[in-house]
Parts: sequence; C-alpha cells; structure tokens
Amino acid sequence: MLTERVTKLINGMLAGQKNSLAQLISLAENDSPDLPEIIKMLHPHRGKAYCVGITGPPGGGKSTLIDRLTATIRSKGWSVGIIAVDPSSPISGGAVLGDRIRMNQHYLDEDVFIRSMATRGSHGGLSKAVASTVKLLDASGKDIIIVETVGVGQTELSIKQMADTLVLVLVPGYGDALQVMKAGSIEVADIIVVNKADYQGAERLVNELRATLTPNRRGHEQSIITTQAINGIGIGELYQALDQRRKKR
Repeated sequence: MLTERVTKLINGMLAGQKNSLAQLISLAENDSPDLPEIIKMLHPHRGKAYCVGITGPPGGGKSTLIDRLTATIRSKGWSVGIIAVDPSSPISGGAVLGDRIRMNQHYLDEDVFIRSMATRGSHGGLSKAVASTVKLLDASGKDIIIVETVGVGQTELSIKQMADTLVLVLVPGYGDALQVMKAGSIEVADIIVVNKADYQGAERLVNELRATLTPNRRGHEQSIITTQAINGIGIGELYQALDQRRKKR
C-alpha cells in the first residue's frame, strides 16, 4: 500500500505540479519499492503520449537539435517532456550535464519538463529508470516525450523498445554509412538526420545513407533529413516527418 506522501505526489502530478512529477521520477531513479504500484495506479492515465528517441554519436549536435525541435513543437501547442540520458561520472555516479545548458530557454515554460538522468552503468546506454520516467511523463499529460541517449549508436538500441519513432543523428566526418551500419543503428532508425549539413562531406554522407535505406522494423520507409540545427534549418521538416508518424501510429 502506498504511503500518504506518495499518494499526494501522484495526485499532485496529475494536477499538473512539476515538483510532484520530479519527486516521483526521483523515486524511479532510486528504484523505490513503491514504483511498480505507482506505475500500476497511473495506468488509466497513460497511452496518449508520442515518444521520440534521439540517438547518435557525440558531437552530432543532438542537444541543439532537441532545443530547436522543442521550440517548434511548442509553437504547435503541444506539451513536451525531455529525458536527457547523460554518461555517469566515474567518480560521483552523477550525470554530466554540460549540454543541458543549451535547453535553458525551455526551463521556465510550464508545458516543458526536462530531466537529465545518468546511465549509471546500465547496458544499452539507458538508465533503468528511463522507461518508468517515460510512463510518468505520459501519465502527467505530456503530448510528446523526447528521450536523448548518449554515445555511439550500438549502445543505444534499447531505446527502440520504448520509442514510437527513433531518430539517428549523424554528422559529416563521422565515417561512411557502412561503418554506421556496423554499429547497428541505421537498420532500426525511422528517421536519419544529417546535422551540420553545411559541413564538407554532407552530400556524400547523404548519398551513402540513401544507398542503404530499407523499410524498417515497423514497415515505414526510412527518411533522411538534412539540418543545420544551430541555425534552425531543417527543423520544420523534421517536425513534419515526426508528426506524420505520430498520426500513423
């Protein structure tokens, strides 16, 4: 049976209180024994959110891309939950949160909730608490949930189990498409974004990727979209591609 405190947190979250949501996520991060019952109680409130996983190697500009994409999503009137999965510090076990500063403009938006989580050594690049946090954000009423994973693609494939759509972000210079295929990311991605498309080698990377495209695991055709996230270029096209998939799910 849940304690009065936890019940109050659940009621507070359902009433739109960010602090209650944050405290419930902390319970998930700390693997609270109450978590299964919390998730069970929230089941009637879940199932409406659209979950987007965004992954790719370091230096691809994922945080900037998410920042611009969030602004576009908010301009359409949708609420957003963002889970940024960061590498754990080998000393403290805490998340390395440097990139989150790029999303500061959204922290004061009542319809955006941002949470950074450490991997804490879990396999697949995802914190064990991420799946529970997606469910909490869904129950809290967020329309779109974005999960950003850390590192190189082959360790992030566990995201496909919780995301409606998986976006792989690459940049020119990361290597040819064959190398990326060996990482196992391309075949499970729904949308491949070539960011920093003004860099040398972008056109070649796009051509190599096009030669590899096949219908993915959900039967959808994969899409390739070029962006310059820092300038906002291509973000509208990415939003449209995501919105089309949201409507078809």
